[in-house]
Amino acid sequence: MDDLVSISRGLDPELVLDAYRQGVFPMGSARRRMVTWHCPDPRAVLSLDGFHVSRSLARSRRRGGFQVSYDRAFGDVMRGCAADRPMWITPEFVRVYSGLHARGHAHSVEVWQQEALVGGLYGVHIGAAFFAESKFHRVTDASKLALWALVERLRERGFQLLEVQYVTPHLATLGAVEIPLADYLQRLAAATAAAAKF
Repeated sequence: MDDLVSISRGLDPELVLDAYRQGVFPMGSARRRMVTWHCPDPRAVLSLDGFHVSRSLARSRRRGGFQVSYDRAFGDVMRGCAADRPMWITPEFVRVYSGLHARGHAHSVEVWQQEALVGGLYGVHIGAAFFAESKFHRVTDASKLALWALVERLRERGFQLLEVQYVTPHLATLGAVEIPLADYLQRLAAATAAAAKF
């Protein structure tokens, strides 16, 4: 990737938090036993007022029998995400981010159907900024519902920034856009200096 800025042999919680404050995020490499650090330009964000809810997604939330919770099953959500992305969500990432969760710096959104975890997402929280890391689903629309619930919660609680790293076709349909890195870093500095409670 041309957004690679550094390589390390491991991570620790303080290193991770400091990186996010500077606009950098890590990805694991299980085969090479290293961590790569990335700073894309442009950067993907999702406006808290610009989340696009399709008719089919609204219908799924009304009729799907879904329940949403927060921070109820952080480790299970990370492992659900890692099942689809074992290359970069390594066991070390699960350990370090679980430590951040215990300290109130990482959070999860869970989507349930009849007590079964069917989707969710997790990310990092600093000040009034939330950095969405990964999501997964086991039934249709469950990860989209998790993201919708996250947007609603962040909006209600006065967050200023929701970063999603890269725009994918899937995220674009939900309202994600790219902004120049310089603009992102300005918004990042303001958001991380503010206060918001997840």
